[in-house]
Amino acid sequence: MIILLEPDSGEDVLAAVVKHASKYPGIQTRRHVIRGTEHTVSEVYLLGDTKSIPTDGFEQIRGVRRVVRVAAKYRIIGRHGVPAETVGFEYNGVRFDERQVLLFAGLCAVDTLQNVEAMCRALQVAGIRTTRMGVYKPRTSPYDFQGLGATCLPWVFELAGKYGIRVIAMEVTDPRHLDEIGRALEQAGRPTGVMLQVGTRNAQNFELLKRLGQQQEFPVLYKRGMGISLEESLNACEYIASEGNPRIVFCLRGVKTHLGDPHRNLVDFAHVPVVRRLTRLPVCVDPSHATGRLDLDPEGIPEIFHAIGQGVVTGAAMVLVDFHPDPKAALCDGPQALTLEQLPILVEYTQRVRGAYEDARQLFVGLARQARTA
Repeated sequence: MIILLEPDSGEDVLAAVVKHASKYPGIQTRRHVIRGTEHTVSEVYLLGDTKSIPTDGFEQIRGVRRVVRVAAKYRIIGRHGVPAETVGFEYNGVRFDERQVLLFAGLCAVDTLQNVEAMCRALQVAGIRTTRMGVYKPRTSPYDFQGLGATCLPWVFELAGKYGIRVIAMEVTDPRHLDEIGRALEQAGRPTGVMLQVGTRNAQNFELLKRLGQQQEFPVLYKRGMGISLEESLNACEYIASEGNPRIVFCLRGVKTHLGDPHRNLVDFAHVPVVRRLTRLPVCVDPSHATGRLDLDPEGIPEIFHAIGQGVVTGAAMVLVDFHPDPKAALCDGPQALTLEQLPILVEYTQRVRGAYEDARQLFVGLARQARTA
C-alpha cells in the first residue's frame, strides 16, 4: 500500500501517516521523496501484509492525496494509475523530465583526446550541455577494443568542463568503476557530472544494479536488456530504486530477434508510451544501437533520424546517439555514428518533431477537457 501525500506536505502529515500505520502489527513504513522542479512529492510505503488494512483511516488525514493498493510489481517506479506529469529529477544543473528532450550526443567509445575535444567543442557550438562518452566498453568479441578505461577519465572530465558539458552518460560494468569515476571527478575538481549507464549486457546483473541503487551521488541510465522482456527490464530498474536511488532514466535501445536485416535490432520505440504509462521514469531512446546503420530514405533522410523521430513523437525525454569526428576511423560502432556536421541538423530535426508531439498532446488535452464539461 502506498500513501500519496499532497505536494510539499510538511513533516506533520508524514508523522500522522506513520502514527496511524503503527496501529497495525507487522507493518513497516518507508518514506520516498521525489524532488521536482516546482514541488516536492512525498510517498509513504506500507510494507507487510496490508490486504486487511482499510484505506479510509489514511484518506481522512489532512494532507493525504490518495491511497493506492499496489497491484503492480513496480512499487517505487510505478505510476500506479496516477495520470500526473512525470516529476523527474535534477542533476548538476540539468533537468530530467518530460518538459524537454535532452540530446546525449557523443562518442560510443573514447579513443583519442583530440576526438573528445572536437566532440565537446561541437556540442558547445550547438548549445548542448550533455553527452555520452564510452570509457568502459564490453564487447561481444574479447579481441575488440574494450575502451581506454580509467586512464582517460582525467582528460575526459577536464575537456567536458572546458566546453560546458554538465552531464556525461558513461557505461559501467563493475562496481569498482564507480570508485574510479568518483576519484577522477574529485581530483579534476568536479568540472562536470556523470550519469552511470547500465548497458544491455548488464541488464540483469543484479549485484551491479544493487550497488548503483545504494549510491546516491550519480543518476542512472538503464538500457533495456536486448533479449529480455520489458517487464524484466522494469523490474531491474525497481532493483535500483528499491536500494535507495530513484533517479533513473529508462532507455529503449532495440531488441534482438531472429529476423535479421534491415536493422541491427528490432526498434522498440513504440514502447515509449507503454513505459510512461507503467512508470514515472523519464524515457530515453537509443537509435544508434537500434538501427546500427546510416542508410538514407528516398528523400535523403537518414533512417536513424526517423528512429529518433519515432521516439520523440511518442514522448521520449532523452536521445542517446552516437557521433564521431571521423566515423571510418572509430574503434567502436563507426558504421552507425553520425558526423559532427550533422549535429546542428539533428538539433533542428528533434525540435521540429518535439513540436509535433506537443501539438498532438494539446489535441488530446482539449478532447479530454471537452469530455469533462459535456
